[in-house]
Amino acid sequence: MDLAQIVHYIDLLKTILSRRYYTLLTIIKYSIYPNLIFGKKTSFIGFPKFRNKPGGRIIIGDYCSFLSKPKSNYIGINRPCIISTQTSLAEVIIGNNCGFSGTVIGAFKRIELQANVRCGANTMITDSDWHTDDPRSGKCKPIVIENNVWLGEGVRVLKGVTIGKNTVIGAGSVVTKSIPANVIAAGNPCRVLKELNTND
Repeated sequence: MDLAQIVHYIDLLKTILSRRYYTLLTIIKYSIYPNLIFGKKTSFIGFPKFRNKPGGRIIIGDYCSFLSKPKSNYIGINRPCIISTQTSLAEVIIGNNCGFSGTVIGAFKRIELQANVRCGANTMITDSDWHTDDPRSGKCKPIVIENNVWLGEGVRVLKGVTIGKNTVIGAGSVVTKSIPANVIAAGNPCRVLKELNTND
């Protein structure tokens, strides 16, 4: 076994131990929070931040992964995962097998991610303009991200958007309007670039 292999396996072991350590402490910390539910085998590297307004709900499916340490994703993470409800009726519903890297999700109404959604490094999803006391702030509108969507690094998904299943959103995009299923879309504002071959 050469030096590169040794270093690789040491890094792998450190990742496994780190995941077990942060998962245990995170679940203990948030186990007393009402209406914050972790599915089985949810795991963490680094400490995320959950904030649930009294009456709000955060429900996380099985086998989800949250990366919050700066070096836990090789693209680089510039903040921990932050998941919050901002009103007493707000909901964040996350399906099975979703992955997050420094992702911020802020719900004033309802944000739903279905199964197998990948959120790249430093992504943000919010259903509000925030500062709701300001008359320039519009109404909050729910967001749905369907099965098997992939959000590239730095993507922003804004209120009232639905992203159809299997769609890929390119890095740095700002999604202000709904995007159909089975496409590649990118840009600011985000728009469809090409259709995906669903037979692949």
